[in-house]
Amino acid sequence: MDYKASLEVLEKMLKELQEENITIPILVEGEKDIAALRKLGIAGTVLSVNAGMSLISFCDMIARQYTEIILLMDWDRRGGYICRILRKNLEGRVRCNLRYREIVAKHAMIRTVEGLPSWLETLNRKITEKFNA
Repeated sequence: MDYKASLEVLEKMLKELQEENITIPILVEGEKDIAALRKLGIAGTVLSVNAGMSLISFCDMIARQYTEIILLMDWDRRGGYICRILRKNLEGRVRCNLRYREIVAKHAMIRTVEGLPSWLETLNRKITEKFNA
C-alpha cells in the first residue's frame, strides 16, 4: 500500500467533505462516528441513524427535511445493510451521496467511521518512519 498516496487522497476527501457538509448532512451509524468526524473537523450537520426510531421512520424524517444526504456507514456487514435500507427507502425522494464511503473503502484499512482519525494518524506515523529511516 502506498501510504503517502492514500493519505493525500483521504486528506483531499476530508476537505471536500467539510465543504459539502456545510449544506448537506452526513448520516452515520452512531454517536462515536459523529465524535470521530468532529475530531476530523467536520462541523456541519451529522445525524445518527440510531436515533431511537425505525429506519423507515428515520428515512421519512430525512425525506421531509433534506433533498440530498451523504451516507457514511461503516464498512462491515451491518453498515452495508443499513446503507442499502436507507438508499432503498430514500430512492426518488432524496439524493444519496456514497462517494466518500467508497473513497474511504478504497484507501483506508478500517471497518468503522470511528476508526478514521486513528487510521490517519497511523498513515502519518508510517510516512514519518519511512522518511526518517
